[in-house]
Amino acid sequence: MSDEDTATYTRWFKALADPMRIRLLNLLAVERRAMAVGEIVEHLPIGQSTVSHHLKVLAEVRFVLPEPRGTSTRYAVNERCLERFPAAVRAIMGLEAGRA
Repeated sequence: MSDEDTATYTRWFKALADPMRIRLLNLLAVERRAMAVGEIVEHLPIGQSTVSHHLKVLAEVRFVLPEPRGTSTRYAVNERCLERFPAAVRAIMGLEAGRA
């Protein structure tokens, strides 16, 4: 595994190390649509600023993609994660060679 892949996978797992980020990502995946921060707050037991912080972390590793709409931004799951993340796990476990 290359140093670049190792660094990428480390960032991904750090982003997923918070249980609330897992719940937030799951919410967006289950809803199957882009959601505004206010909508997300209605589903999770945390405030708007905390949701915004978690979305920022998830967006930095591209698990979620911001979609600007007028004066607000909606967030959706990055569909490429569905392909890349499982491949990363396989690479970490030595089950396949190459980049995820």
